[in-house]
Amino acid sequence: MNVMTALTWALRAIIFVFLVVFATQNTDPASLRLLPGIVWQTPLVIALLVFFIGGVILGALSLLGVIFRQRREISRLKSGAAQKPALRTPEVPLNA
Repeated sequence: MNVMTALTWALRAIIFVFLVVFATQNTDPASLRLLPGIVWQTPLVIALLVFFIGGVILGALSLLGVIFRQRREISRLKSGAAQKPALRTPEVPLNA
């Protein structure tokens, strides 16, 4: 195992321990009033996790248009480059 792999796993372990401690410390009930008359009561860590995941999903969805546009442009450029003949360089005599 190389050093980068070991450092990556160590960082992952530290983040995991931090998240477990964070989750165990934030178990107080939280009341979220979504609409008038609708109240969602859940532990605070669950509410934070749900809204974090929702934000990640919305962020990924907002990037889909850009990603597909870039893929179309890349494929268009690749097909255009494949159709163009290669430029020939003029031959220079060695004994000039």
